[in-house]
Amino acid sequence: MSGDIKGARSGPEENRLQGHWLLAKMGKRVLRPGGLEMTTTLLEHAELKPTQTVVEFGPGVGKTASLLLQTPPSSYIGVDPHTEGTSDVSRILKNYPHVASRLVAADAKDTGLEDGVADMVMGEAMLTMMSPADKIATMREAARLLKPGGKYVIHEMGLIPDDIAPELAQQLQKEISRTIKVGARPLTMPEWQQLLTEAGLAVEFTYSNSMSLLEPKRLLADEGLVGVLRIVKNMITNPAGRKRMLAMRAIFDEYADNLCAVGIIATKPLAE
Repeated sequence: MSGDIKGARSGPEENRLQGHWLLAKMGKRVLRPGGLEMTTTLLEHAELKPTQTVVEFGPGVGKTASLLLQTPPSSYIGVDPHTEGTSDVSRILKNYPHVASRLVAADAKDTGLEDGVADMVMGEAMLTMMSPADKIATMREAARLLKPGGKYVIHEMGLIPDDIAPELAQQLQKEISRTIKVGARPLTMPEWQQLLTEAGLAVEFTYSNSMSLLEPKRLLADEGLVGVLRIVKNMITNPAGRKRMLAMRAIFDEYADNLCAVGIIATKPLAE
């Protein structure tokens, strides 16, 4: 066993990267389970206005940040404890000098930002990777940051059907976590909604989509032809990365009947 661990640590970096950073290294820019379609649908319904402030949890490489900034809001705050995507997001922010923007190195469940700073908080593909305690803590932090009437937008991995057998859910979580090298704990739509309610928020909009992150049709829709060609080139020239990507696609295909993408918009109640 110790020899396997040592070999994994001394092998290619691609063998150790968490799934989303592996995909980013291979050229993928849209790293959300429901694709660009779900993100844009959620943003349309959230109706961010030019006078408002948005906080984004886990901007990653900045794809959603670029969409948010196109509104544009009056200010943008990106919160991420990791620095892998900081340079990418910073480059995007420079394209919108008229928006007051900043990046904060902090955990989403303890941002250090002031109460009621945001009209909208958005987080994608992050709650899925958290423990149950961290999920609810992050949702409560989003609620704290929101002004009354503000909206919390999430885009996560989901389980189907709603009455999925617990044994199957546990098996699926274990297999996906092993493949993407980070703990994955997706929930059913009702379970996601229940957590948001426990955090003091009122669910006002739900949306679901297929979990087709690495399928050719979704890749083309999300990345465009140039983006797909970039990914293909990287797969040809990077055997270790190609192997990981194919393993991820295989596990998503294996559990296709029990995986989906979940989008929810929840509102902080108005003060009485």
